[in-house]
Amino acid sequence: MSAVVVPAGEAPLGSLRAPEPHERPDLWPTTVRRGPDGALTVGGRSLDQVLAQAPTPVFVLDEADLRGRAASWSAAMAEEFWPQYGMSGGDAFYAAKAFLTTRVGQVVLEEGMGVDTASRVELAVGLSALQEVDGVESVNRAGRLGLHGNAKTEAEIAFALRHRVGHLVLDSLEEVGLAARAVRYLRDSGAYGADETGQVMVRLTTGVHAGGHEYIATAHEDQKFGLSVAAGTAREAINAIIAAPELSLHGLHSHIGSQIMDLAGFREAARVVLSLRHEVARDTGVLVEEIDLGGGYGIAYTGADPVPPSPAQVARTLAETVRSLCAELGDAVPHVSVEPGRSVVGPSTLTLYTVTGLKHVVLGEGASRLYVSVDGGMSDNIRPALYDAAYTALVANRYPDPQAGLVRARVVGKHCESGDVVVRDVDLPADLRVGDVLAVPATGAYGRSMASNYNLFARPGVAWVREGEQGWLLRPETVEDLLRLEG
Repeated sequence: MSAVVVPAGEAPLGSLRAPEPHERPDLWPTTVRRGPDGALTVGGRSLDQVLAQAPTPVFVLDEADLRGRAASWSAAMAEEFWPQYGMSGGDAFYAAKAFLTTRVGQVVLEEGMGVDTASRVELAVGLSALQEVDGVESVNRAGRLGLHGNAKTEAEIAFALRHRVGHLVLDSLEEVGLAARAVRYLRDSGAYGADETGQVMVRLTTGVHAGGHEYIATAHEDQKFGLSVAAGTAREAINAIIAAPELSLHGLHSHIGSQIMDLAGFREAARVVLSLRHEVARDTGVLVEEIDLGGGYGIAYTGADPVPPSPAQVARTLAETVRSLCAELGDAVPHVSVEPGRSVVGPSTLTLYTVTGLKHVVLGEGASRLYVSVDGGMSDNIRPALYDAAYTALVANRYPDPQAGLVRARVVGKHCESGDVVVRDVDLPADLRVGDVLAVPATGAYGRSMASNYNLFARPGVAWVREGEQGWLLRPETVEDLLRLEG
């Protein structure tokens, strides 16, 4: 099989081999190792131990790795925006849309992050985690939580205001009116003091697009998120907030894209945000206390992807940018926050699948591809469909025969190929066999929440591992669960 010719125009055989954990540690949870028998260990658990309690398909989250990445973001922002450096403090809010359970929320909060949510359900999970970490009184002063997203209902806004979330990010002029009305209700009901105001931020469309795809980008003009700085709608909403006796303008929020590796876009966006902040202060006397420069920081998914910027690199770049722009404008430096999600949880996870079928497909002129069927559906249909992106896979249960060579493979589920490719192209050992276990790294970000093929596969559970221990974050949904739901 080592003499297999790959299809014309494709990468040479061997170039798409999944890197081992020691070769690309940024791609794998930090505790992943090859054991003496060639099987992977994660979180101090051997593969056999993991699968004895959590059979495939299963997401595995390395809690120690998650803690380490959350702590790195918290420390980097605190260090670079330290008041002793002439800054006004910095925070990192974990973007819950990447992956959220109460336990995940507890971990990132314990390591100093906040939790940024985009719905009432996510916010409720965040409040539950916050109560576990900071105590019952914290849910009434939930400064470490945020709520953003478009099309928020009045109930969602009122819920966030009642709990006094630190980042309530308004996304339209209509939401400004809903927030003011909610505060009036909270005052009348006694939940707010007679003169208490709702602290809000405004989400801006800066015109800066960095990373991702046109229809996922969140900074160009023709999309659902934010209020345009260039068109003046952002300033209109800001003026409405300043004029509303029920509201106080706390800050400005900007998000410029997804899977961003180059930090240049953040410098451009920061200039737009800080220039608007300066103009508002000049015209109204209100200099907002905080700017939130969003998230979208990229991670590696395959060996072909570059090593992404570290939290320290990101924080230092943002601090230098904010410091120099504020000096240029003559303004006090604001508190600065960011919202990493994928870069915290993505590399902390992997998905384990069992090989259930092998089919060699001859493509002509000596070229062929091995179709590897597995016992689960695709974990995340957003990245391949809109980013033209790819995952990789590694044989997890043994050392392959080094003499067997490699074969170009495609890892698929049971549905149509275009809608169910787990890994589009990867060079796997030619001695691969049914019953082998494949590990697909970096699948935690968005994976389970966007799991496809629900009609064919029950969604896998999410197991946590830590120092030789293991448990469920989310239990798997079985076929029996689905049949019961169908009546």
